[in-house]
Amino acid sequence: MPESIHDRWRAWRNRLIGDPGFQSWASRFPLTRPVARRRAQTLFDLSAGFIYSQIAYACVTSGLLERLAAGPCDIAQLSRTVSLEPSATLRLVRAAAALKLAEPCPDGRFALGSEGASLLGAPGVTAMITHHALLYADLADPIGLLRRGGGGGALAGYWPYAGGEAPEPEAAATYSALMSDSQAMVAAQVLNAWPIGRYRRLMDVGGGQGTFLRAVAARAPRLELALFDLPAVAERARATFAADGIRVDAVGGSFFADPLPRGADAVSLIRILHDHDDGPALMILKAVRDALPPGGTLLIGEPMAGERGAERAGDAYFGMYLLAMGSGRPRPAAEILAMCREAGFAHARRVPTDMPMISGLVVARA
Repeated sequence: MPESIHDRWRAWRNRLIGDPGFQSWASRFPLTRPVARRRAQTLFDLSAGFIYSQIAYACVTSGLLERLAAGPCDIAQLSRTVSLEPSATLRLVRAAAALKLAEPCPDGRFALGSEGASLLGAPGVTAMITHHALLYADLADPIGLLRRGGGGGALAGYWPYAGGEAPEPEAAATYSALMSDSQAMVAAQVLNAWPIGRYRRLMDVGGGQGTFLRAVAARAPRLELALFDLPAVAERARATFAADGIRVDAVGGSFFADPLPRGADAVSLIRILHDHDDGPALMILKAVRDALPPGGTLLIGEPMAGERGAERAGDAYFGMYLLAMGSGRPRPAAEILAMCREAGFAHARRVPTDMPMISGLVVARA
């Protein structure tokens, strides 16, 4: 294939940026110095990202951020909270302050920083930070993980359904709790982008402990609700809904072995499709199509690949996370639209969301 103008421009750009002499000049010249500093910071962040994430892990799991949220503290107070010597506590807090998780006060105490406040306001993120210990163990050898095609490590064991196994009740409780903690952010994106109250009955397929349906119930209290998930998961959902006084028909089964219950004019797949490889994902879509009446609606909410401004979330984070899990991949919206058409849906379209890095949305009509 002949070299295009864009190919030549890219090659010239990369030679220029990679030239040490140009880098030195750009860092000194007033007009290019801010750009050079940003590029240097980006390169440093690429090499230091794991350290940043481990600092966040330490701040979350030690209780440091929650203690700071109660008010500014001195090092002696924080040392008692995190069970570290004062010198070690000071090192951790200074590292947290560098990431804006904490911030120093003029009197020598430390307070909660802006990023720390944001983190505590997103419990799903703190749950994932704690959970990442499994992912990082699998990513210790990323090339090895890629060579074996994914799975086979700590994360795959955490998600037994990724390997086609029916989870034991204890395992189902563990991963269902994590999904529940992190589901609220996705639910908000989907429900802010689409008027859910227009339907008569919604069935959430793979609904876990019902976090999405709880959000739906708050938005559309007259909507009939149903949940379909593996028997052990559905049983837990049934109990929690009953305790909360929310009326939901929770049905246990497998969307690969059992037909989905009929009667809903809308079905939701919230962070379900990207957990599965193409063949199983298409099976799920066909099962949903069979369960919906003509004109029924399918809502697919999940992080998607190739979303402008959210590429790191889709292709980098979820690309490697799902590889370690051993099943699925993030898909561009265009691929999901094509799969919906292949599954028999008459029409499908992408609906913009406020925060595509948290969730995109595809709406298909039967």
